Amino acid sequence: MTSDWSLTSLLAALGGAVLAGVLIQGWWSARRAGPRRAAPPGQERQEPGLAGAAGEAQAPVLDDGGAAALPALDDTVPSALRVRKASTRVDALIDAIATITPDAPVSGEMALSHLPGSRRAGTKPFHIEGLNAETGEWELPQPGQRYGEFQAGLQMANRSGALNEIEYSEFVQKVQGFAEGIGALGEFPDMLDVVARSRELDQFAASHDAQLAIQLRARGAAWTLGFVQQGALRHGFVPGAIPGRLVLPADEEGAPPVLTLSFDAQAALAEDPQASALRELSLALDVLQTPEALEPFASWQEAARALARDFEADICDDRGQVLNLHAFAAIGQELATLYKALASRDLAAGSPVARRLFS
Repeated sequence: MTSDWSLTSLLAALGGAVLAGVLIQGWWSARRAGPRRAAPPGQERQEPGLAGAAGEAQAPVLDDGGAAALPALDDTVPSALRVRKASTRVDALIDAIATITPDAPVSGEMALSHLPGSRRAGTKPFHIEGLNAETGEWELPQPGQRYGEFQAGLQMANRSGALNEIEYSEFVQKVQGFAEGIGALGEFPDMLDVVARSRELDQFAASHDAQLAIQLRARGAAWTLGFVQQGALRHGFVPGAIPGRLVLPADEEGAPPVLTLSFDAQAALAEDPQASALRELSLALDVLQTPEALEPFASWQEAARALARDFEADICDDRGQVLNLHAFAAIGQELATLYKALASRDLAAGSPVARRLFS
């Protein structure tokens, strides 16, 4: 993936629909010449609402009672016979995986001392994990633990594009340095094969990416920053880490936000939030970051209508055309097709592997 997709690109790739990536803006009915301001605490504006709608895993050994039991692990048991669990950080679907085999178990302290300073190769992240000799878990090296094997997984594609030869060579160099430091032998997949897989993965991802955005355009007087923040707060938005952005957080701890509401960053940095003047906002949904079951598309529509109602705004696309219910219905149909295509590739929207690929 070499660039973020607008809604136009998404719908063209999915079936020839021509609706552009939707942005929200809106206009205030001007009741005074200056920007609208946030109401004092306890006096917020009330108005009637509008109706709207990885590594391979081996099966555990069963004891006489039928319960899964892990065999005792020691240095005399060949690693190939040990019960191991799948990694949660490295996945063969999107990672090129190198194996690192030491002559003898390695302490967590030694592994940590030889890890490369940066776990990135160009624009691609990678992880180095150890197989814990006691638990059979793949984990990031930890002090006080011992590891009989290691693996390194390099992500083959993201929204910056496909992995290239230079990035793969950098990965090999860093992982080989780690292997030599702990007295291990590193084995790497063939570079030409990895690069070919990376390009194929990138092509699939680029044709199935979806980032939707609509604009709220003020009908009359501009809004102050305080007014926007107060209105968005009523609908569950909170300040984001980036100036000029409010987010609707996910229920899952650590998950990406469901929606983002963006505006002029300069207004966000103003010393007096009541002195700013905003005339448009952008409400965006990164489809691939949230599971379909949580109905993020419905949340996007509902937030658009609620904010447009409260801010007296028009809901528009990126060409300034007002959107109606039929436009949203068409987008929803295309997304249903997209969700099925992703699931058929084991890249369901909102899954850990999809979140990494579409990042």
